[in-house]
This record gives sequence, C-alpha cells and structure tokens, in this order.
Amino acid sequence: MIGILGGTRLSLTLGQALSARGVEITYGVRSDFFSSEIEWKILKMSPNKVLSYKEVIEISKVILLCTENPYLEMIFAELSDVDLSDKIIIDCTNSDDYKAITCNTDFIQNAIKSPKIFKAFNNLGLDYPNCDPMGLVKETYYCGPDITEKNIVKQLICMVGFKAIDAGNIENAPLLEAMYHLRKEICSHRKEKVDYHFKLVSV
Repeated sequence: MIGILGGTRLSLTLGQALSARGVEITYGVRSDFFSSEIEWKILKMSPNKVLSYKEVIEISKVILLCTENPYLEMIFAELSDVDLSDKIIIDCTNSDDYKAITCNTDFIQNAIKSPKIFKAFNNLGLDYPNCDPMGLVKETYYCGPDITEKNIVKQLICMVGFKAIDAGNIENAPLLEAMYHLRKEICSHRKEKVDYHFKLVSV
C-alpha cells in the first residue's frame, strides 16, 4: 500500500500513474480539505481512497509527502504517533524560500526522526503536470540513505514513468531543492509565461 499525503495536483498525478500500474493507492488529506477538481470528487466517492492523514499513515508502507508547506506540521503530528521503522518516507516538497537556512527535507528529518527518509519528485513541483503541459519532463532526481529501500524508491520512480537519477545520500537534498528554486527564478524573470525545467545530459 502506498499513501500519498496532500490534496495537490502532484498527488493526483503520481497516484494515477501508480494506480495504472496496479499499485494500491490511498490519499491522505486534512479534515477541511475541499477541491472542485473532478478527480478528487470521484476519488472521494470511492471507498477508502481518500482518508485522513492518520489513517493513511497507519496502513501505508510507503508514504509520499506531496502537501503544501503550511500543512507539514499537521502531518508531522500524526507521524510522530506511529512507529516508522518499517515505513519509507519520500519527501516530494520544496521550501517556500530558497534563501532559507534549511531545506524541507532537513526540517522533516528533525521533526520525525525516521531512518528511511528519501527525497524524490520535488523537481516537478506540487502543480505538476500543469507546469509541463506537453509532458517533456522525463526524469526526476532522488537521494537518501544507501540502504535496500533506496532501490524501492528507484523502482517507484520508474513505475511512475520517469528516469530515476541517483543524487547520492540524503545530505544532498538541499541541492535538489536548489534546482527547483533555480528553475522557478528563471521563470520569474522571463516576459513570456512559460515554465523551465532542467535536463541531465551525459557527454
């Protein structure tokens, strides 16, 4: 069971891609969550597809954090009440401020103290695929401890349909967030309303 926490477009996109591969997905949202998007309305009508943060955390072996930053502490409160030793946590978020001293992954590590925290999918952004309407982004970077579970994260990325690029250990998470913030800065200084993404090229 894979749980995706957060009522974002990225949550839907990752969940739909994994569901299409036969993976059982459940979504965790806050109690006051509301969306006018038809996909969320359909999911809410499906039994056990949209649950509370706590319910999803308890039943999931892999947990993807795809929530907006204001709700991270709410999620941490629920995570702190659960034994996380056998759960894989994947941080898909980015800090709001690229000038912040620590990145979101550092913040998450300090809050929940799990030995199996990884970072992946953050280069896409929470609004993905709205930021890539033509589907040109084909890769995502991931980092985390060099343990067996890292291969599971890689396999998960490939199942979603991306090339998985290993960026080393979890201490490199700020570098992954820096790439996201750099592309957003580039976008903000262009007159035309377009998004930019990085592509890794081997030479």
